[in-house]
Amino acid sequence: MFSWILALLLALIVWTLCAAWFWLVKRRRKETRLGLNALAGMHWRDFSEIVRRAMREQRGLQDVPGETDDSREPRSDFLMHDDQHRWLLSCKHGRAYRIGTAAVNELGAAARLAGARGGILITEGRVERDGRAAAEKQGVEVLDGHLLWPLLQPYLPGDMEAQVKTAARREAIRRISIAALGSLTLGLLVGMGYLTSRLEQSLVAAPPASAPAQPAAVAPATPAADAPTVSPSPAAAADPAPARPAPAAATPSILGDEPDPDPATLARYQKELTRTLATQPGVVSAFWLTRQTLAVNRTEEIDVIWPRLCTEVKRYPSLRTVRIQLNPRPGVDEAVRWRQCATL
Repeated sequence: MFSWILALLLALIVWTLCAAWFWLVKRRRKETRLGLNALAGMHWRDFSEIVRRAMREQRGLQDVPGETDDSREPRSDFLMHDDQHRWLLSCKHGRAYRIGTAAVNELGAAARLAGARGGILITEGRVERDGRAAAEKQGVEVLDGHLLWPLLQPYLPGDMEAQVKTAARREAIRRISIAALGSLTLGLLVGMGYLTSRLEQSLVAAPPASAPAQPAAVAPATPAADAPTVSPSPAAAADPAPARPAPAAATPSILGDEPDPDPATLARYQKELTRTLATQPGVVSAFWLTRQTLAVNRTEEIDVIWPRLCTEVKRYPSLRTVRIQLNPRPGVDEAVRWRQCATL
């Protein structure tokens, strides 16, 4: 449950960031681009009219008496003045303009010839970097792109402004919806990945933890405890002398005398062997990785514990050829080793 809560929080955070980006940044950029396209699609006379209206209402500039021209010829330059100075406005109408140094220097020279203090360059296009550097030297103010749209937006026809804002808003909502689906998918992947990693950790940690869980089974696995399981013959019971064969005590008793037992018996042999090995000195735990691979966690050198391991393994004929994986000791830089007590 905790993993899904984390996944949900992650999805909400990612979606919130994406929504803020698309609504606050991308929507405004889209609106500016669509607005400039709408301005560029206007007739040159309508465009120049809203430019002069914006200058009058926002900058306090007025047309210079005698400079107005009601002819039908296209006109891109206008002289306007405030209470003290004249300004030459130059309108470059169209999105295709890429204005550089030459056009800016020309506007600066024309402003000086007209007795203006400076010029104002207005275009839906773009003024290049060298053009902006020249504008600073020539005393020319540049109004292009993202600076022009907020200036002229209030003077657009109502239906045109509504279309621009609606289109930008619709595009932002579409992107936010896609971001919501992507964030949900990311949250699901993170949640499933977290659950998978926890499951793998539990599977890896489970065998070592269960090996020493039943120390009471140690006694039946020792050779001394197994000796009473061999029932003496009647002759041996009558004569106390045959109790001498001490060499038999030096060899391990055979617990699993079946070389090919059934699966249930083999599983019991494997369980008994892991319990017995877990009680050996220098052995932390033992568990089966596969049918033929027995893993041993140890705290002593391999050469010290190996004879004791093989002594116990060889007591089971069906398990004497298994591969034993000797894991590195804790805190020691060692490699994993594999050995066999016997071969076929």
